[in-house]
Amino acid sequence: MTGWGPFLAALITFLLTHAIPARPAVRGRLVETLGRKGYFAAYSILSLMVLAWLIIAAAQAPYVEVLPPWTIFRWAPLLVMPVVVWLAVAGMSIQNPFSFGGLGRRPFDPEHSGILRTTRHPILVALMLWAGSHLLANGSLSHVILFGLFAGFAVLGMSLIDRRNQRRMGIEWTRLSRNTARLSLRAPRPWPRLWVWLVSFTAYAALLYLHAPVIGLSPLP
Repeated sequence: MTGWGPFLAALITFLLTHAIPARPAVRGRLVETLGRKGYFAAYSILSLMVLAWLIIAAAQAPYVEVLPPWTIFRWAPLLVMPVVVWLAVAGMSIQNPFSFGGLGRRPFDPEHSGILRTTRHPILVALMLWAGSHLLANGSLSHVILFGLFAGFAVLGMSLIDRRNQRRMGIEWTRLSRNTARLSLRAPRPWPRLWVWLVSFTAYAALLYLHAPVIGLSPLP
């Protein structure tokens, strides 16, 4: 199909840059060569560059309608993104032995699991909700592929990480995870601190403000 080449090239590159370094032998060699900090810095820069390329290529791909451009669908990101930002900030604010995050200073307490009582994977759930809401608002084929890929990665990642941690932790998994859930409707206990809510509100407002100048499209329906 004419015009799909750049999108397919960006998509394949994105998949390869995530699949190849994930191989233990390749990752070990890169860490040995670049150092741990150098590896993560280089990999982060490369990932962001490829992601930006993929997003731009998806926007420039030929328009093939998959979902109708209904106004109600465009409301999805506006309504879901506050939850996405809050989950991401709350997830990064604590020590999380089960998934991504872990910037908090206090060690994880299985008796007071906080946001992990709702989900052990707040970052991945945030990614899933972000992708799903933006898929509804951008129903062209290229965007359905793009956001569907991220949503699928998040869902699959939760399952794979849980299985890996069960093998790695052994009997400790039962003790540490007893007040957590992969994904549930249970309220956090305790709730995140006030600063998490303030940072989340500020970040959401900044995303709304910067969306049009950075992405080139107003987030408002």
